[in-house]
Amino acid sequence: MTIRLFNTLSSTIEDLVPAGAKTFGMYACGPTVYDYGHIGNFRTFLQVDVLRRFLKQQGITVRHVMNVTDVDDKIIRNAALAGLPIEEYTPRFEQAFFEDLDSLNVERPEVIARATENIAEMVALIDRLAAQDLAYRTEDGSWYFRIAGFPEYGKLSKKDFNGISDGARVDLDEYDKDSARDFALWKAPKEGEYRWETHLGPGRPGWHIECSAMAMKFLGETFDLHAGGEDLMFPHHENEIAQSESATHKQFARHWFHVRFLLVEGRKMSKSEGNFYTLRDLLLKGFKASAIRFLLISVPYGQQLNFTFEGLAAETGAVDRLRTFHQRVKTAATIEGSNQSLAAEAERAVHGFCAALSNDLNTAEARAAIFELVRAGNAAIDSGALGAEDVPRILGALQRFDEVFAVLEDRDEEITRTALEWAEREGRLDQAAPELLATMSLGDAQIDALVEERTLAKRSRNFARADAIRKELAEKGIVLEDSKDGVRWKRR
Repeated sequence: MTIRLFNTLSSTIEDLVPAGAKTFGMYACGPTVYDYGHIGNFRTFLQVDVLRRFLKQQGITVRHVMNVTDVDDKIIRNAALAGLPIEEYTPRFEQAFFEDLDSLNVERPEVIARATENIAEMVALIDRLAAQDLAYRTEDGSWYFRIAGFPEYGKLSKKDFNGISDGARVDLDEYDKDSARDFALWKAPKEGEYRWETHLGPGRPGWHIECSAMAMKFLGETFDLHAGGEDLMFPHHENEIAQSESATHKQFARHWFHVRFLLVEGRKMSKSEGNFYTLRDLLLKGFKASAIRFLLISVPYGQQLNFTFEGLAAETGAVDRLRTFHQRVKTAATIEGSNQSLAAEAERAVHGFCAALSNDLNTAEARAAIFELVRAGNAAIDSGALGAEDVPRILGALQRFDEVFAVLEDRDEEITRTALEWAEREGRLDQAAPELLATMSLGDAQIDALVEERTLAKRSRNFARADAIRKELAEKGIVLEDSKDGVRWKRR
């Protein structure tokens, strides 16, 4: 099944195939490790994860490169405030970023490229531009890209720069340059700033040159797809195209994939609005990592997602419904043979799932196809009409779904405990919801013991004790579910 995806560069939906019909080369802009990642960042990384997982599921070998920007203005500023050199400041937040990716079940890229480890490649790229008079040095020792030398500038963002004066806000660097629209390739250091000694002069790379140099180093001068949030389209990705294609005289990336902004409760997320959340903020509020993942990929990447706590609660229920159904199918009583209606439903679910993701990565329709199978499967189990031959078909459909959506495995308690341990180390335990602390105060063995005591109390008709145990567990966020197969419990 051919995957079709919107290409920001051409403004059309195009077939997505590797240029050499072998490995699919994909570059995705990664984090700037100056602080903890927020949910807007993670929506982009999750949508990229959905894309790479689906490509792999379709039999395509993926070489995914992601940069880590571990030197820039924000890092230098925050490190100075913390009284640390950047090489001691950034590892903490890089580690936190990858821990958060693991919590959200995001697959690691094949290549993680740190800016500070690829300075030589950036200097070499600036040299190539300077040889064509497209990079020039200013009096203070900084180097800039000459935008006037690249007539196609603006082709990605569809901006027309012909009428924009030199006073327009394109780059905020304070250094002297030929045009205010030109952007920094190499920044001369201010007093006390981190620097590299090179033949360009002392300094550090500009943000844009990092991605061009590292993408071409690991994927070649032309590669299949470049991904990032829509906020990076201009100027970052526009500048990448300009400097890369000016140096090589080849197309940089064949396909551009941009993920839309995220709103929180209908408003732009910002600290001043009081609606700015990191993943760890949400975990400490008692929300599950699996539900956060499911919500952030519930709306297709090309549409704006309105993140709400009501929606997050609904996704918690949706994940529980999937996991419960998965367990029911594995343990339910079956009849001989196959329920033809249910077999057809399983086939429709797989086809609908694949067709939806192949059509511009429509995650909403892909989910709908699987939940229709959940509805039909539960009805069959309830009526005793689940065929023995239907079980592997349904489990196969769920496996296909989970290879991309990745929410069936329950790691939520482990992730929440890790978040609480982090909060305790950082002196932030007061930010944890009281009900979360109460819930996590009971270990699994303690809960199992109380559930068993309740079962024995009911058998001996000591209903007062059984009710007291249920109430005690409920107060600590433990929900009991009585069924013909026994008692199941889960944390809210």
